[in-house]
Amino acid sequence: MERFCDELRLERERRQVSIETICAETKVSPRHLQALEAGEYSQLPGGVFRKGIVRSYLRVLNLDETPWIERFEASLRESGTGGGEDTDWMEFAENVRRTRTGAEDSSLNRGRWMGVGMMVVSLAALGWGVWKFALHGRLF
Repeated sequence: MERFCDELRLERERRQVSIETICAETKVSPRHLQALEAGEYSQLPGGVFRKGIVRSYLRVLNLDETPWIERFEASLRESGTGGGEDTDWMEFAENVRRTRTGAEDSSLNRGRWMGVGMMVVSLAALGWGVWKFALHGRLF
């Protein structure tokens, strides 16, 4: 049985479609498409982006996505690079966790509380101005 990446490349060549044509239509970097055709899956972006590149490639060649995606995922597992939706979601969740943890930096919290304090002071000044104007008809 041929490797997924070899079959994909052969199918592209059989249809006489260049890598440049696929890049132009999908906006995917040539280095990512070359890595895909070489079976170097670790060079591709992780998670859902990797599968998106394959889907875009298949659409340009007018290939049926379902069997090709299944073969890609099997090839991905065989290569030890990962794959499967569980892995994709775990990578995504880990990226979200890292992003949120970084956002809880103490300097950001300090800035947030200073903004809240300024808002309270502004509302108090506005309230005093409205009360003074309503009571005396003038501010000063």
